[in-house]
Amino acid sequence: MAQAVIRVAVSPGERRVALLLDGVLTEAWVERPARPDGVGDVLAARVSAVAPAMAGAFLALPDGQTGFLPESEASLSRRPLKEVVQEGRLLVVRITRAAQGAKGPRVSVKRAPAIAATGPGLIERGPDAARRLLAAFPDAEILADNTVEAKRLGARLVPRAFDDEIEAEFEALATAAIPLTGGGALVIQTTHALTAIDVDAGSHAGADRAAAQALNAAALHEAARQIRLRNCAGGILIDAAGMAARDRAALEPVLREALAPDRLAELLGTGPLGLYEIRRARIHPPLAETLAGPLTPGLALLRAAAREAAQAPHRRLALHAPGPVLAALRALPGALAEYEQASGHELSLRPGESGITDAD
Repeated sequence: MAQAVIRVAVSPGERRVALLLDGVLTEAWVERPARPDGVGDVLAARVSAVAPAMAGAFLALPDGQTGFLPESEASLSRRPLKEVVQEGRLLVVRITRAAQGAKGPRVSVKRAPAIAATGPGLIERGPDAARRLLAAFPDAEILADNTVEAKRLGARLVPRAFDDEIEAEFEALATAAIPLTGGGALVIQTTHALTAIDVDAGSHAGADRAAAQALNAAALHEAARQIRLRNCAGGILIDAAGMAARDRAALEPVLREALAPDRLAELLGTGPLGLYEIRRARIHPPLAETLAGPLTPGLALLRAAAREAAQAPHRRLALHAPGPVLAALRALPGALAEYEQASGHELSLRPGESGITDAD
């Protein structure tokens, strides 16, 4: 069995979690604890509308979101939806899929505890990424760079949870192009509808059949790894480089083997366009969605400021960034307060070109 190591890096407003199997980064999670994705939460919510045409019902969740309850998840019995769910009824549910794109969370009565509730509200918070990984890899070594997290998780406290290599890999997860060992690249583009992965042969374009197969085999292994790292979900299409249809079909076993450790992914085969078609369960938001927007560069700057403040506790720092980035930082509950608590100083936020300077 592969040796599993879980590393937890904490910075103001953010928690990043890495799973390494035999030293290879295999899963990467970026969480904003003030805004959990909600998967696994148990809560009481009211039915706002029954939708027979959609085989389900809509629920008004306590946080203002609208959740969808599929008929198959409405009851342990096989009675029709209208017999077990009525508008205005209070139900105890568990969130089974986070809000993603334009769709709200998906919920289940069947997977929630059989308890009574007197009014809408959160009953129990679901497990975060580190807890989920510990459940899946109970023998894993776990390291954390934060005293509170180390105590919560039973982890070994270390000065730095992520080395330079892991930091670089996490940064690369925000980019579309991934260089391949030996040449070529993968280009990954995520939309609301699907994820498209293109194998770019680069300088190897026009290579002979054997070389093309070797390049694409390596690319498919890396594509499977990136799909899991980036938590791509829903429909996924992979376009191989410079191969005839029969050769693409011949590489299906390679892709199937590469996807095998990922319990959420299923290779459907090669479609009529010659694209490999994969279906991966939607549970947590894809990393591309988590990292989109001005909050991500803001938290990266805040992380850098926290590192500088730790190295020189006497310094009072200023964080410079465009207006939308500063607004996103101010809007994230607790992020700036966490910095100030750790450093002992208020962080000055100033509009302008991104960077960290002395506040004086």
